[in-house]
Amino acid sequence: MEREILEALKEVKDPEIPLDIVNLGLVYGVKVKEGVAYIEMTLTVPGCPAKHFFAEHVRQKILEKFPQLRDVVVEFVFEPPWTKEKISEEGREKLRRMGWDV
Repeated sequence: MEREILEALKEVKDPEIPLDIVNLGLVYGVKVKEGVAYIEMTLTVPGCPAKHFFAEHVRQKILEKFPQLRDVVVEFVFEPPWTKEKISEEGREKLRRMGWDV
């Protein structure tokens, strides 16, 4: 189920960078234990004002796609810090097509 959750998280877009949070490299891990999905993710900057947006949007998206889950817990971590090197090759290609220099 972890792989399916990770795939579903590709539907969650960053509000500032036109890319999903998986290809942007913000999702560090997904685990499911006893009906609860634990999602470890970071932000492009620690003081990102979209932190609560991400947490709620991720939680709603996963509960909507996986109604068998009891809950979703989003944990923000900042080690290792996010850098643009964490963007997937697929994500880099999408950004380049939109004119971003990555």
